[in-house]
Amino acid sequence: MTMKNSDASTKTDGSAAQEVDRRDFVKAAAAVGATGSIAGLAMPVWGAAPAGDRLKVGLVGCGGRGTGAANQAINADPGVMLWAMGDVYEDRLKNSYNGLKNQHGTRVMVDQERQFVGFDAIDKVLESGVDVVILATPPGFRPDHLEKSVAAKKHVFCEKPMATDMPGLRRVMETAKKAKGQGTQLMSGFCWRYAMPERAMYGEINDGALGEIESVHSTYHTGPLGTRARTPEMTDMDFELRNWQHQNWLSGDIIVEQAVHSVDKMNWAMGNRPPAKCTALAGRGLREGAERGDIFDHFAVIYEWDNGARGFLTCRQVPNCSNDNTDWIAGSKGIGYVNGWAPRQSNLKFNDGATTFRFKGATPNMYQTEHNELFKAIRDGELINDGDWMTQSVAMGIMGREAGYSGRTITWDEIMNSQNEIVPADPKFGPRPPIVIPQPGVYKFS
Repeated sequence: MTMKNSDASTKTDGSAAQEVDRRDFVKAAAAVGATGSIAGLAMPVWGAAPAGDRLKVGLVGCGGRGTGAANQAINADPGVMLWAMGDVYEDRLKNSYNGLKNQHGTRVMVDQERQFVGFDAIDKVLESGVDVVILATPPGFRPDHLEKSVAAKKHVFCEKPMATDMPGLRRVMETAKKAKGQGTQLMSGFCWRYAMPERAMYGEINDGALGEIESVHSTYHTGPLGTRARTPEMTDMDFELRNWQHQNWLSGDIIVEQAVHSVDKMNWAMGNRPPAKCTALAGRGLREGAERGDIFDHFAVIYEWDNGARGFLTCRQVPNCSNDNTDWIAGSKGIGYVNGWAPRQSNLKFNDGATTFRFKGATPNMYQTEHNELFKAIRDGELINDGDWMTQSVAMGIMGREAGYSGRTITWDEIMNSQNEIVPADPKFGPRPPIVIPQPGVYKFS
């Protein structure tokens, strides 16, 4: 096997050149699964913009991730301008606007009449004349916002996760198909798919460097996310929105909102093939009382594939503990270790004694790469659609959560047909139902 960006030697005969060409094609095809488009396989793109044309961006969800994504969008293309902003809270919108305006000046053209506040802000942003929309609200709103954005024929950057329950995710699946059919961009916020070291590592793995994958072990061990104290003027809905990371209907729990990045890399390592079933241990040891929401603080999930391969995911949000965020991949031809935060330590080791593969290329900011590629695709008339694998990774996260909540093994067919709808049909300020903490062995999967 001829390795690139590695310590392995390179053959110079014609057969080696043909092998490199074959591997380049295979990896390009794999890139379609990661980004939805490669040169030469472009589909017609709705609203493709030639170089120099102005691209108006709308931001929906003005928290830290949304503000960061807007900043990256502006940096991605000199013709991009922030045109409209929407959030359920004015203070969050103003803070985001002021920060972006101070940084980018006239590239931020969000006049007062295009600053929208309320649950219907998404509708007003879409009506404001934007070409591209960034969806970065709490994930519980994502299916509705994505559906509306694609119906309005906007190009979309859609943060992960794309839903917090399966009825919502099935809507996202249908919306993703519609975006592909009409030629509008749909890029996910699964940022590791846009990280150059991970693309190289998982490209080698998907190309067979480790042989048949037999097991994957992924960790997402970190501390708890912050909480905002309740004040007298807050309604129940205010309190839940201000602490959305701790509410299952808004976040999907830690395995769907945060550790889903590790689930996605497991899915990637397995060639985007869904598992047959999963079993989980999960619980809530340190989160006490309604002020800490209804989510768990740890999960340990075993995913099983039809061919006998297994994936092991452990995640937690617990203070004063050892933290880790790495991935181990074992195949019939070798083993891989991937550390996204220290890419030079990542490597593939082969059973036949071949030289270890290591990535040696540049490591640009993966968040910026996402937007660079999105706006380049709009300019070039190529289509990015992350719909298939992004929804599969989220489904795997929801599957692990439901297995942890219920204490029972959940099959892929069961999760794909789950009717458990946890997002309110018409969210509004005011009272919310009392929090009920799931209990394994008592909680009923549906």
